[in-house]
Amino acid sequence: MLTQLRQDHANMARMLHVLQLKQKALASGERPNFQLVREVVDYILDYMEGFTVPLERVCTERLSALAPESGALAERLSSDYQALRRRLMRLSNDLDMILMDAVVPMDRFAEDLKAYLDAHRAYLRDERELLFPLIREHFNDQDLERLAEALPDGAAAQLERLQAAYPELYAELREAPEPAT
Repeated sequence: MLTQLRQDHANMARMLHVLQLKQKALASGERPNFQLVREVVDYILDYMEGFTVPLERVCTERLSALAPESGALAERLSSDYQALRRRLMRLSNDLDMILMDAVVPMDRFAEDLKAYLDAHRAYLRDERELLFPLIREHFNDQDLERLAEALPDGAAAQLERLQAAYPELYAELREAPEPAT
């Protein structure tokens, strides 16, 4: 289960890398493929709803029983997740406007995208460095099985569907460096 969580983190890091490349292009005055950015943002939103929410729910419930001292961490991760989701929804709304040729200040969009990327990477780091060790330390096989049941069939399957539908994204993901764990 922890291996799957790490792999899902690696896939998300690749998605964030693709967005970072688009953000850097935008910051340097280029116009990136906003449809591709839209697809990545949609993927991340779906992933967060299907994966992050159940992960947080199961971990919070179980860790509060097994390690009550983890409550503050669970509360902070939940708060960070909500803030991250709000940032991503704002970006999604701005992308809708951009794709409809509405006037959106590109410098502000680039700054918002960078702030989102920084926040999402910090969130992933906290999960990896703080939450995953608690899971490893406190969860038994039944807990891990319950966690696996709460999660979708895996982000890998969603990623494959996205890659098949969007070959340009697939090419960029293949070129994205393997994230450090």
